[in-house]
Amino acid sequence: MKEILLAALVLLMSSVTTLHAQAQLAPESVPRITIEELKQQMDNSNLSIIDVRAAGDWEDSATRIKGSIREDPSKVDSWMAKYPSNKTIVFYCS
Repeated sequence: MKEILLAALVLLMSSVTTLHAQAQLAPESVPRITIEELKQQMDNSNLSIIDVRAAGDWEDSATRIKGSIREDPSKVDSWMAKYPSNKTIVFYCS
């Protein structure tokens, strides 16, 4: 499980970079989170975990972070506004 979370967080960084590139923000301005920090925040009601894996990868995977929501990364403009800006949003893929 530790390896899966590590892989997810590594890929999270690339996903966040892609999503923020679409939003025209510099990747270095995007805060990062470690596995341990995420574990500590899992019960936080102000946390939204968004799974941005490709649809086929998501459907074929038996591994999902509890409470995560699957969103299509190619359609960020259609769903991003539904997440409050005062929440912590974690994007991941693996």
